[in-house]
Amino acid sequence: MKKKALKRMLMLPMMVVVVAVLAVGCGSKNNTNTASTEGNAAETSKEAVTLSLGLLPSIDAIPFVIAHEQGFDKKHGVNLDIQTFKSAKDRDVAFQAGKLEGISADLVAISIYNEAGLDVKITSTTFGEFDLLTGNDAIQDVKDLKGKTVILSKNTSTQYTVAMMLKQAGLTENDITVTEVPQIPTRLELLKNNKADAAILPEPFVTMGKASGLRVLSSTHTAGVNPFVLAFPQTAIDAKADAIRNMYAAYDEAVAYMKSHDQSEYIDLVIKEVGYPETLKDEIKVPDYVPANQVDVKEVEAAFAWAREKGLLSKNISAEDVISDVQFKK
Repeated sequence: MKKKALKRMLMLPMMVVVVAVLAVGCGSKNNTNTASTEGNAAETSKEAVTLSLGLLPSIDAIPFVIAHEQGFDKKHGVNLDIQTFKSAKDRDVAFQAGKLEGISADLVAISIYNEAGLDVKITSTTFGEFDLLTGNDAIQDVKDLKGKTVILSKNTSTQYTVAMMLKQAGLTENDITVTEVPQIPTRLELLKNNKADAAILPEPFVTMGKASGLRVLSSTHTAGVNPFVLAFPQTAIDAKADAIRNMYAAYDEAVAYMKSHDQSEYIDLVIKEVGYPETLKDEIKVPDYVPANQVDVKEVEAAFAWAREKGLLSKNISAEDVISDVQFKK
């Protein structure tokens, strides 16, 4: 992609009106229902600071949603204003318009934001997942994809993930034929109808694909690739550093909650937020979430190196330049 075309794509018009914003949870109207009974009036009298997050309907959003639904955010002095978007494009429109402070993103997007002149910093990893699925019985391993067709979305973290999986199998992107399909449901349908040999998919489409007989060749977890991050513009970090730290305290408490409670107690929320079909309720495997942690510098360097190869990043930006120590030391 040429640089000028890239920047036109990235610098979304500020006049675009965001029409598809879904507020998740109860909002901030009922901050003082039970606090007075706790005997801690000094702490509860302080109004929670609102922090807006733009998330996609994916598994990495779940700890944030549970943190809000269970009131862990307000317990730690922050009100998470979670706004869920159906696509990264819609999320970016809201972000560019200043409607969001934090966003669920990925390392390729971080390179693109900073190439476009946006000072966006990574504050932590998140717990997302992409799986590479196939319905071709002749393909038993990633190395068997040589000469085959793979569905993905170009110049995104899906293409980057496939590139890393291929590299681990001794192949390159030149060894496969790419069919570009940005729409995730369409990717699944094409794969199910044998229109391609493999496709890279997130949940809930992985579970839906497996239920229809597709097989997983690799995943970001098994391949040791994690492009998923939470990011804030530096201006938001400067203005709300304490609120961001409080958000992570609530996130960690949500992770602990999921570890100590049966999946049945929160699976309906997972189904609602991620979009699993109710018919697959018994097939859903909620990830074994871990407390929040900072991104690995080597992960950022690998993603940025790939972005440079693809012409997405031309600026001299290092991993250290885009990692914030607001919560974790670099």
